[in-house]
Formats: sequence, C-alpha cells, structure tokens
Amino acid sequence: MNATNLSQFSAERERLRNLMLSYAGRDMKRLLTLDNAIYEEGALSNRTKELLALVASTVLRCEDCISYHLLACHKHGLTTAELMEAFTIAMLIGGSTTMPQLRRAIAAWDQLEH
Repeated sequence: MNATNLSQFSAERERLRNLMLSYAGRDMKRLLTLDNAIYEEGALSNRTKELLALVASTVLRCEDCISYHLLACHKHGLTTAELMEAFTIAMLIGGSTTMPQLRRAIAAWDQLEH
C-alpha cells in the first residue's frame, strides 16, 4: 500500500462499486445506503467516525478497508500524531498480527503527507 496504490485503489473501488450497484437488489442497496448514512455527521464527527473505522479495519486486518479509511482520514484532516495514537490502540487491541498492515498504512500516509 502506497499513495500511488491508494489512488489506483480509489479508482478501482469506484468502478467495482458501480458494477456491484448495477447487479444489486433492493436489500443490498438498502445496506449500502445504511453504510453511507452511518458516516454522516452526528453526535460523532465524520472525522471521528473515520478514525474509529480505521482502527477497526486495522484490528480486522482488512487491507481494502484500511486503504479506504486511511484516505478518508487524510481527507478529513487527521494529523500524523492522531493517526499514530489510533494505530497504537489498534496494535494494542489487535496485537502484533496488525504490524504488517500498520507498516504499509504508515508508509502510505507518509507519501500522502509529502
């Protein structure tokens, strides 16, 4: 995972999302609508929700989810210090098995920042 790959990831994710929507039935579309609605501003800010999702994705070791939420966190202005504190929590909860994902995510973040 790096910044170039994140850009390619975004484009491919959008292409696949549109393809999925072209086949999706009513119930799948409802679930996708709910997924979008969850990240709307509420008692928690969009920024906080994305940060929570990034930590959960890291603990679950979902590369696509990490990429998606890493980009969203960057878009919402998350600082590197905030990212590192969140990743520390992810590593505490997920253990050493999260280290490969953390290394790649931090390298991608470094490229996004520079």
